[in-house]
Amino acid sequence: MPLVKIWARKPRTAEDLSTMGDCVHKALVATANVPAKDRFQILEAIEPAMLVADPTYADCDRSPDQVIVEITLNSGRTLEVKKALYGDIVRRLGETLNVRSDDVLVSLVEVTKENWSFGKGIATYG
Repeated sequence: MPLVKIWARKPRTAEDLSTMGDCVHKALVATANVPAKDRFQILEAIEPAMLVADPTYADCDRSPDQVIVEITLNSGRTLEVKKALYGDIVRRLGETLNVRSDDVLVSLVEVTKENWSFGKGIATYG
């Protein structure tokens, strides 16, 4: 059910973005009860000036390597699940691409199930 969007500044490569997508998907499967085949992602490396992030908001020390992850998913997960998801995403990005924890912004957009059509013009869960 999740739709994942990841933005990072160039010169991040398509391979880097694909690895980021792998990390986020594995974290969703491990922590948020997402089926392994339920993978839909938009990955984009953008011009540096097109990603604006205050360098110190929320007591962070952001670098130019900022990564923004937006996940649209069904509502209903607990705060504990969300916290576990945030932590697992940061851990995986750090271990695979050396992305610093201060450089990862995750935003969850929760929707109800009737807001999805995965094809054929039908409400997938309606």
